[in-house]
Amino acid sequence: MLALDGSPTAIAHVRQAAAAAGLPVEADVADLRTFAIQGEFDTVVSIGLLMFFDCPAARRKLGELQAHLRPGGIAVLNVLVEGTTYLDMFDPAAYCLFPDGEPEKHFPGWEILVSGYEDFPAPGGRVKRFATLIAKKPAAAVHSDGAVM
Repeated sequence: MLALDGSPTAIAHVRQAAAAAGLPVEADVADLRTFAIQGEFDTVVSIGLLMFFDCPAARRKLGELQAHLRPGGIAVLNVLVEGTTYLDMFDPAAYCLFPDGEPEKHFPGWEILVSGYEDFPAPGGRVKRFATLIAKKPAAAVHSDGAVM
């Protein structure tokens, strides 16, 4: 299992929790804007990441995450979306709030297992609006001659 985060504190916590539970977890600090994902995974989880990239970079990274998921694998996405009025945590020049319905559009042909939007109260009477999506990547197609596509 591989865990990546930009926060050294978060990675230290993951390492400590994994060691205490006896789990084989590789946890590394990484700037996911530039980190080159290697290999294939059964599950990819992106919670609170893409919203901190500008929109073109967020869409590219989502595509990269999907590309490194094995056929039949599960993608989990949780991200702030339009309707969020609490923007204090963002660099005004570089963040992305997907419009309602956009996350699902990035998964054509996938089985959508969960898709939902939820609002949470934020300081100053503002709102954090999250989209959560869980999708299963299609299994590899097999040609009549047995070749996997």
